[in-house]
Amino acid sequence: MGSYRKYWDAEIETMPREELKKYQLKLLREAVDYSYNRSPYYRRAFDMHNVKPEDLKSLEDLKRFPTMNKITLRERQQAVPDFGDITCVPEEEIVYMSASSGSTGVPTASPFTYQDFEDFQDFEARLFWSSGMRPSDRYVHALNFTLFVGGPDVIGAQKVGALCIWAGTVPSERMISILQTWRPTITWTTPSYAWYLGETAKAQGIDPAKDLAIKKIFVAGEPGGSIPETREAIEALWGADLYDYYGLSDIFGACAGMCEEKDGLHWAEDHIFTEVIDPETGEEVEEGARGELVLTSIKKKARPLIRFRTADIVSYTTEKCRCGRTHMRLHGIHGRLDDMLIIKGVNVFPSDIEAIVRKNPDLTGEYRIIVTEEMHLASITVEVEHAPHVHGDVSRLGAEVEKECLKIVGIKPRVKVLAPNTLPRATHKAKRVFDERKPG
Repeated sequence: MGSYRKYWDAEIETMPREELKKYQLKLLREAVDYSYNRSPYYRRAFDMHNVKPEDLKSLEDLKRFPTMNKITLRERQQAVPDFGDITCVPEEEIVYMSASSGSTGVPTASPFTYQDFEDFQDFEARLFWSSGMRPSDRYVHALNFTLFVGGPDVIGAQKVGALCIWAGTVPSERMISILQTWRPTITWTTPSYAWYLGETAKAQGIDPAKDLAIKKIFVAGEPGGSIPETREAIEALWGADLYDYYGLSDIFGACAGMCEEKDGLHWAEDHIFTEVIDPETGEEVEEGARGELVLTSIKKKARPLIRFRTADIVSYTTEKCRCGRTHMRLHGIHGRLDDMLIIKGVNVFPSDIEAIVRKNPDLTGEYRIIVTEEMHLASITVEVEHAPHVHGDVSRLGAEVEKECLKIVGIKPRVKVLAPNTLPRATHKAKRVFDERKPG
């Protein structure tokens, strides 16, 4: 690979941060002005908060503008079918839409103009390139193509020049057959499915590390890719490098991803301005601290988002990466506000418990969390499985997990140790938390 260039877009990716901030401010001012003049929703929202586009004189001024969230998108779409009054272009200019269902089951559309889509796939190509994909690779795309914003990202891989296999979410036996027949070197799926597929291959007598050709696995959709213990377990299973990606349908596919240094996820700062705030106070948190990710699209024309609260809990750094790239890096997604459990006053994310379970070699790595109510307080039980090589009294494993949870998470849950293969395996996104509390 030595003959290939190092960066997909060297000027943007290595831009000094002061220059990058000036570039962001220029684009941000244009985006706010465009949104105010094109979108009935933004005009009302800004006017209600007594702010105008000309009030944005610095990046810090953005905090004066109102936030929005997924509920806003859904409500405006239902109020003004089919795309809502946040949308800034006529339908004739929309060439692609993704959709996400959400808890109400009402699909929320994410529209793209031709240029929005081109920008989207150019950034996917940039991420793939930073993760080491090259024209010599064979890439099997194992993400859902049905309305899912991750589906078109295979086009980004084609822009890189890789040979692309448009597999989608086929049954695991079919996927294993594809891996055996065409011997792709890279795939992209969820952490749960990467684990499930590797275990399924082993059950068929196929060693993923020795009998298949996968050398890189890209994952998204769950926190696991940035949990070191989960990442290392999947890498050991496949004999491959794992790279975590982050995206959301409301702006475009993957908005951040790991380079070959695997030291955080490089953000698309030339497309999206980010804030990380305290979810309760709305104030920005210090670099390195956990907070809610708030996004503003600074190039998207079909439906720009201004201060979109994602409900994703992240931490970040703006230090220059060893790879030479200067854009901020996420330290992964620690969880979602709607996944967060408050147990005896302690904020608990399933990803924190996952790290504990995955690093214990005497456990299979599978787990689930049962939430109940006792004496009007939330209580959790963590179900785990002992590994096949463990025999005899397994109660010590439960005690080990309890001790680690108390030390790292700050609570001591009940832990049930089950036999191997007792817990259900997820073929794509895993459901880990089961809330058995009565509503109301």
